[in-house]
Amino acid sequence: MNEIVIAILAGFVVGVFFSALKLPIPAPPVLSGVMGIVGVYLGGKAYAMIIERFFS
Repeated sequence: MNEIVIAILAGFVVGVFFSALKLPIPAPPVLSGVMGIVGVYLGGKAYAMIIERFFS
């Protein structure tokens, strides 16, 4: 749970910093970006499960 809170706070600070400097926020488009991140995470988890199940 601490990791989630720290990640949210870090993202908030970066968002405020970039907005204060009038730079584009370094984030992907809302829904498609989030789905891409979720897909990468799930792919990594699936790979670990496949390796553990079939090759160990």
